[in-house]
Formats: sequence, structure tokens, C-alpha cells
Amino acid sequence: MRKVDVPDIEVVERVELPSEETALVIVDMQNDFVKEGGKLRVPTAESTVPSIKKLLEKARSKDVLVIYTQDTHYEDDPEYRIWGEHVRFGTWGWEIIDELKPIEDREIVVRKTRYDGFYGTPLDDLLRIYNIKNLVIVGTVANICVLHTAGSAALRWYKVYVPMDGISALNEFDYYAALRQINFLYKGVIVENVNGIEFV
Repeated sequence: MRKVDVPDIEVVERVELPSEETALVIVDMQNDFVKEGGKLRVPTAESTVPSIKKLLEKARSKDVLVIYTQDTHYEDDPEYRIWGEHVRFGTWGWEIIDELKPIEDREIVVRKTRYDGFYGTPLDDLLRIYNIKNLVIVGTVANICVLHTAGSAALRWYKVYVPMDGISALNEFDYYAALRQINFLYKGVIVENVNGIEFV
């Protein structure tokens, strides 16, 4: 195994974001990725649930727009050739975990068929309808769906914020690679933990 040094990642302790211009985006926190018995379980995903839940409660208390992405696949989906069958529509594994269930008449669920939450979805349109400028992004898998969604957001000139305790990856390398890319390439703000994110 070859060891590499992680390049510097700028981390801030605290940010204040205007509630009416900010959305919390919760990426793919579904049973197949998070829970024991899930078909593509991320080992550290469950440990992020308390942090994400705390941030979700903060967002709800300040009427921040909350959007979930829900990875969604169907029979014979080409992605199964890469990862095996996972988050198949209508299964237990496809459902968002109970701890973070959306409020049906208040929060938005965007079903996506690829890694990127913007690709082939109404996400950008929804954010523009609500005049959103800032995205706080949490969820799993850090270097795949989180990274692609964050990158796609930045390419549309949304300002991206990612708390370090709110994302998870299949391994430590992928975790830090995602943080590095979000910070270095997309100029996203990496926040030490969810306690440092305040909606005002």
C-alpha cells in the first residue's frame, strides 16, 4: 500500500448563513447505504446520522429549505454493472432512513438516477424558484454522490458548505479526497462540524 500526504484543506470553525437564501441538501441517506443489511453500505454513514439530524433540526427551526436526494434505480439499471443492485425503487433499501425522514408537505425529495443530484432532475429549478444562493451539503457517499452534487452546484455558482462530520465515504482516502476537491477545485467551504453552521 502506498501512503500519500493529504494536501492542506482549509477548515473553518463557524459560518452564519441567511436562512432565506440557504438550503440544506441531504444526499442519499437511504437504508442501502446507511443501515446494517444495506446492499451498498458505507461503514461510517451511520455515525454521521446524529450530526445530520442536529443540522436538520436547526434548519427546520429556522425555516431553511430542506431538500433530499434519493438515489433511484430500476430493473436492469446499467449502474448495477458497476455497483451491483442497490436502492432499487420501492424496496426497503431505497427508502430514506427513519431518523431523517422528510416532512412530506414541507420538504422536497429529488429522485436521481446518477451520482449528481442536478443531472436530469429539477433541483436547479427548485433552488432558483426559492432564490437559494447557499447550499449546505451532507450525506453519503462523499467522493461520489456528495462530490458530484457539490461540484455541479458550484458550477452553477451556488456557494457550497460541507461540515466534516456530516459526510461519509467507503474509506478514509475517499473521504479526504472529496473534501480536498470540494475545497480546492470548487471553492467550497469546509466547516469543522455541524455545530459551526448557524442559520440566521
